Amino acid sequence: MKDHFGRKIEYLRISITERCNLRCRYCMPEGSVCSGAETELTVDEILKVGAAAAALGIHSVKVTGGEPLVRKECGEIIQKLKGLPGIERVTLTTNGIFLPEQLGALRAAGVDGINISLDTVDRKNYRHLTGMDGIDRVMAGIRMAAQGPVPVKINCVSMKGDGDWQQVMLLAKELPVDVRFIEMMPLGAGKCFETEDHREVLEKIRAIYPGVQPDERIHGSGPAVYYRIPGFRGCIGFISAVHGPFCKNCNRVRLTADGFLKPCLCYDTAADLKPLLRQETEQGEKPLEKYMAEVIYHKPEAHCFETPEKVTESRKMAEIGG
Repeated sequence: MKDHFGRKIEYLRISITERCNLRCRYCMPEGSVCSGAETELTVDEILKVGAAAAALGIHSVKVTGGEPLVRKECGEIIQKLKGLPGIERVTLTTNGIFLPEQLGALRAAGVDGINISLDTVDRKNYRHLTGMDGIDRVMAGIRMAAQGPVPVKINCVSMKGDGDWQQVMLLAKELPVDVRFIEMMPLGAGKCFETEDHREVLEKIRAIYPGVQPDERIHGSGPAVYYRIPGFRGCIGFISAVHGPFCKNCNRVRLTADGFLKPCLCYDTAADLKPLLRQETEQGEKPLEKYMAEVIYHKPEAHCFETPEKVTESRKMAEIGG
């Protein structure tokens, strides 16, 4: 369906848990308290939202968290979402810690793509940033996943003064994976960090690799802008929410782990779907679908990340869904 600005909304990000096994400084810093499994939508409730979304024209789903692989039903959720009429593509975003053990189950579930969050390949910096000495497990998972058959992308958050992005970028040279740089957004603990301007990052890349060229191929459902570098097996992408807003083409809404539908990441506006998910309805009635359609239709025109004082969302990214 289209919202009242004429944008076609066809992509739903579903957070299946707030829980996470890492404590990344900009997302869920040490000492943070997250909601437990008792607050999460059940598998059946997630599928009801997925079915209603599909009826409204949404065909791509991203399963996120928290860390989705801490929820034991993650593979089941992916498999059952893929079985919904109208859902064409289901992908996953993970921190990669559990990927070596769960990759086989994810492939069996039919996952269509795997995104792995990795901001540094330096052991000391990884431990400082995440609170865990897990870089070896993540790298093992990346190398296993890169063997196919589904596409793999590395998500690297851009933080001012952090030079580690150059080493992360080289994974796209070594492996057939895309590396995407994501500007730090002023949300939750992320307000304490300044983002790199991707225009400047691209110029630094051009200085090293003069042959870099735009890549017009479609790499997924998201807003990343991609570039090819001669000699690289994968591409480099930029998601520039702060310095290159893509609101006029935004095609997504988000479902939080506790059942709120968010039309925009920037604002605290969200619709609680739980009452409709948990009430009895007469056959043929579609109150959930109608309510979701109303929320989607009134999706805000644009975020305001360039003026952080206007951001009204106060929750951590783990609570919203990455």
